[in-house]
Amino acid sequence: MTENHSSRPSQQAVTTASKLLVVDDEPEIRSLLCDYFGRSGFEVQSAQDAAAARITVAQQPPDLALLDVNMPGENGLSLARWLRDTHPRMGIVMLTSAADSVDRIVGLELGADDYIPKPFELREVLARVRAVLRRSQLPAATVGAPAGASATQSVRFGRCTLDVDARKLWGADGTEVELSASEFDLLALFARHPNRPLSRDQIMEQAHQRGWEVFDRSIDLRILRLRRKIEANPANPQILKTVRSVGYVFTPGT
Repeated sequence: MTENHSSRPSQQAVTTASKLLVVDDEPEIRSLLCDYFGRSGFEVQSAQDAAAARITVAQQPPDLALLDVNMPGENGLSLARWLRDTHPRMGIVMLTSAADSVDRIVGLELGADDYIPKPFELREVLARVRAVLRRSQLPAATVGAPAGASATQSVRFGRCTLDVDARKLWGADGTEVELSASEFDLLALFARHPNRPLSRDQIMEQAHQRGWEVFDRSIDLRILRLRRKIEANPANPQILKTVRSVGYVFTPGT
């Protein structure tokens, strides 16, 4: 079963009528989130389970899906995998139990942009959702570039080319390699600092400034996903290399 929830205008909304899908099997939480986001200027739909969510997405894909992990039947992690495969640019925020660190790690590995532990503050959920939407909607000028660089950048990452201006990654054959918003942000960060080892603390500091919630393990998972996309042999990375006891370094031209 899917439900529609009308929205009211709000100057704080990320864009006019940003579309949000709330997927949670608990009616009270679903209603609470839908009412709150509706009052915040979003166009909100909801679904009580993954099956209903798939129908809703097929009819009208949202800009962002807010998914509960623990649902009867197909869980939120499986749904997140399907959403990332079928709608790579859709924002995905997971709702997890506070103690379920494994779920958070798996969700990030599947391509979720952020996670929020339960119980949550509604204002924090709103802030996290807005941050993910901003990252996916940012114009290229906000990405930043090295001093003296052109506003439009193309940066080679091994067999791929990152178009900073268009926020796209292109493969050697000219086809687009899909990136989540957080994956693009991470590649853009490395593009600004070639041949400079970046510690996890430095990456996390930049990530927090960009509005994504990270911890050491989530950085490693994002690096792993990127290596699968840009490296000829992800098991022996030559582009995003590990620097022992430090972090990672982008080595162009190798």
